[in-house]
Amino acid sequence: MPNRLTAARTWLAAALALAGLLGVIAGAPARAPEPSPVPVRWEISLDIGELRLVKIDAEGKGARAYFTLPYKATNTSGQDLLFAPSFELVGADGRIVRAGRDVPADVSKALIARTDNPFVQDQIAIIGPLLRGPENAKEGLVIFPADSLSPGEIMVFAAGFSGETATVTLPTGGDKVILRKTRMLRYADTGDLSTRGDAALGLVEARWIMR
Repeated sequence: MPNRLTAARTWLAAALALAGLLGVIAGAPARAPEPSPVPVRWEISLDIGELRLVKIDAEGKGARAYFTLPYKATNTSGQDLLFAPSFELVGADGRIVRAGRDVPADVSKALIARTDNPFVQDQIAIIGPLLRGPENAKEGLVIFPADSLSPGEIMVFAAGFSGETATVTLPTGGDKVILRKTRMLRYADTGDLSTRGDAALGLVEARWIMR
């Protein structure tokens, strides 16, 4: 009988193999295309901070837990871009949590205030033109509701930082899907997070994938 960690790792390996095919049933190609080793389209430099679990009591409703992830985006391409990033968090149970969803505005405001950085923006405010050069970089804070305090290994997918795409023909019906170059971050299983405090979760892998 495999232990919980082994089971989580098994699921994560399967998820990575199938992520690019958007959940196609068994019988689909086992691997998605790999991104080009050298950027072939525009790309935004992404500097990601530490993933942490924080607890906050908003409007006196009792403490709730959230995962926070700061990042900085710098347009190093040769053109000004429309910046519209998206982040998703996936735990060992396979549930996808989108950044900002079910995060009250007062929680977002309070957590951004905790960064003590006047340039940090939330998931919505950061959308817009991203001009070229480090002087025009944007800083954001990604917030996910932490519905489970024992999520197992965690993966975060960050999209909207590259224009590279690949088209894949599905084996069921011949339909085509477009995969986008996405930054994948994988964090170690730290067990029960309820007594962990806000210590950073351990990052064990960071790479580009097509998803």
